[in-house]
Amino acid sequence: MTADIFRPWLRRWGLTRDGEGFVTAFHSHLLPVRQDGAPAMLKVALNQEEREGAALMAWYGGDGAARVLAREGAALLLERARGDRSLRAMARAGEDDAATAILCQAVARLHTPRPAAPPAMLAPLPLWFRQLEPAAHAHGGVLVKSADAARRLLAAPREAVVLHGDIHHDNILDFGPRGWLAIDPKGLHGERGYDYANLFCNPDPETATAPGRLARRAAVVAAAAGIEPRRLLQWVLAYAGLSAAWDIGDGADPALPLAIAEIAATELGFR
Repeated sequence: MTADIFRPWLRRWGLTRDGEGFVTAFHSHLLPVRQDGAPAMLKVALNQEEREGAALMAWYGGDGAARVLAREGAALLLERARGDRSLRAMARAGEDDAATAILCQAVARLHTPRPAAPPAMLAPLPLWFRQLEPAAHAHGGVLVKSADAARRLLAAPREAVVLHGDIHHDNILDFGPRGWLAIDPKGLHGERGYDYANLFCNPDPETATAPGRLARRAAVVAAAAGIEPRRLLQWVLAYAGLSAAWDIGDGADPALPLAIAEIAATELGFR
């Protein structure tokens, strides 16, 4: 089945296979390829959310994100990251401040205003958060605090921008001479602080929940991004609750985002 998905695009864009195909957690098929000898990544989306992310990748125009080499229907051809550095590895190896700073620089670059109008299909943050309130009513606990934080933030947004929507250590990659670039956006619109919240849940439970880690990251992000520290923590609390609500809805284990929500709530002085 996977091979059949790639075959039409290999022919159409003159691509040769350069590795084994795989499927992402968000329902896209990916295949390392070469086009005229240059490394690239062929991505075939299986849902509308992934297709909308491809439109945002094209809008970035290779500025802060991987270059789009071709796009048609469900298929997207991207330049491939070839650098040997990893933000996940850096965070795990005691270089979390440096990894966090790189993530902040990447987000700032993506938020830079552009002359072209953004894609029309960007999801507003209130719609994106629609699963949090029902989950809070059903499960209580820290989700109630997350829902309250989200309600307050969404009612009075600041500095609305086009949002990547899924910033974490595996979505900002080393592209060698081109620097650290983003892949796999969701395509949202809302307050810029949202784009910094997911990194607090990554790259793994041990790193994200290490004693003092969230507070240290919050200090680094607030300084680098110019965001009021308390408001940043509110976004972390709101996002972590939303992530937990998604996990619950998908039948997955919400332990990590719930733990992050609890830590953020404690940092905010909520009891």
